[in-house]
Amino acid sequence: MSRIGKKPIEIPSNVDVQIGENNHVTVKGPKGQLSATFNPNLKIIKEDNLIKIERPNDESFMRAIHGTTRALLANMVKGVSEGFTVELEIVGIGYRGQVKGKVLELQLGYSHPIEYPIPEDIQITMEGNTVIKVSGIDKQKVGQVAAEIRDFRKPDPYKGKGVRYKGEQIKLKAGKSVGKK
Repeated sequence: MSRIGKKPIEIPSNVDVQIGENNHVTVKGPKGQLSATFNPNLKIIKEDNLIKIERPNDESFMRAIHGTTRALLANMVKGVSEGFTVELEIVGIGYRGQVKGKVLELQLGYSHPIEYPIPEDIQITMEGNTVIKVSGIDKQKVGQVAAEIRDFRKPDPYKGKGVRYKGEQIKLKAGKSVGKK
């Protein structure tokens, strides 16, 4: 039995979970609303303030989808109650960013500024001009937006300049002069 799949999900008091037909689940909370449809062969049961997921058999596909469904549901509940945040750092001389309305404008050493339109359900804020905070209720969307921003200028393996996740360790390579003697 999946260790993750059999763990029940606790529902906070300020979150409302509705389970419809064909396992269509809607989760409403103080930060917003999320909905998703899961595999109809799984049994999603709501008891008091817990959600339990049961699978009909031990086929490999059912075992695989059991834990995944539980993790996705737990992320939905956490997203509408607390939300998710990813922080990015901009490292490099002259590298900076700012939010202008619904657009994130980045100066990353190119000849032109990069303008990234902020998606609907995502909030982007700047701390100073080098720390970007991406937040929202959908964990997948928050991670995708952070990855897209990082892709504009990935950390350079020689100098370490670029956009990186907060706390990310960049292993710097030695330059050309190391091998010569």
